[in-house]
Amino acid sequence: MNQKIKKILIPVIIIIALIFIAGAIVYQKQKRAGKHVVIRVSEKELGFLSPQEAAEKAIKYINENVLEKGATASLIDASEEYGFYKIHIKIGESEFNSYATRDGKFLFPEVYNLEEKPKAAAEAQPEQKKLTCEDLKKTENPSLEAFVVSKCPYGLQMQRILNEIVKNIPSLANNIRVEYIGSIDNGKITSMHGDEEAQENLRQICLRQEQSDKYWKYIDCHIKKGDVENCLIEAGIDKNKLDSCLKEDSKGLKYAKEDFDLEKKYNITGSPTLILNEERVSEFDFGGRTAEAVKTLLCCGFQTTPSACSQKLTENQAATGFSETY
Repeated sequence: MNQKIKKILIPVIIIIALIFIAGAIVYQKQKRAGKHVVIRVSEKELGFLSPQEAAEKAIKYINENVLEKGATASLIDASEEYGFYKIHIKIGESEFNSYATRDGKFLFPEVYNLEEKPKAAAEAQPEQKKLTCEDLKKTENPSLEAFVVSKCPYGLQMQRILNEIVKNIPSLANNIRVEYIGSIDNGKITSMHGDEEAQENLRQICLRQEQSDKYWKYIDCHIKKGDVENCLIEAGIDKNKLDSCLKEDSKGLKYAKEDFDLEKKYNITGSPTLILNEERVSEFDFGGRTAEAVKTLLCCGFQTTPSACSQKLTENQAATGFSETY
């Protein structure tokens, strides 16, 4: 698999060249004034993507153009590093980091640090230990937190998985909580994919907090088409109560801040990210993004495993994005 990816490796010289165009400050000499003027250009004007957007574009390209049939790349997380976006990718049982330019136009499957001496292959890329059920922290009443954003294809994939678990094993619903990634700037909620996503995040947060008995009914509908109005009706949502929660300076923003504080606590950088009993875990250690894998992961968090955990769920990978089917 790694040999296949290495075939598309961009020469290191391109990386060096791109460093000079990745900055957000352009210098222009103004002769008539006899001075140098610094022109600050916004990331939007430079055509930069967010880390999540660049990562999703890279994953899509790898899956459609690089990997052999039957192999699938998935995103673990993405962050900014050295003026590029660092993309943590999983293919099969292997995890590795790639880099992309901030405009999402160039992908570097491998990057060499020119200030370090080369290491032996085994030392340079140590194999990451795959966690087992015995490795996970256990409590009498475990909590599985899934950090997502509501328009992210992979966030929707995780919501679909959790919804499948809740529908088939309702007794595990109290052990599952969806948290949202974002921030609050000047009294307004923001998210990585824009205002529409931010407002949907807030809507789902309000439903989770104030109409929890209808939260999963709404999610079950929303993950299919994203049809908010019809889903509110289908789930029997009290719209007056929801509208009150969504207003500026309302309880909704306070609820959202609690999510965002947890995001910072756990250093969450990608959607979805799973936290079990306050420790980061990976669904890929248990079979990938399937209902059975995530159910198994959650059940491993119990000190005394409930009988409901013996129920077998689907081992098919859940669909990404909005989808009518699992």
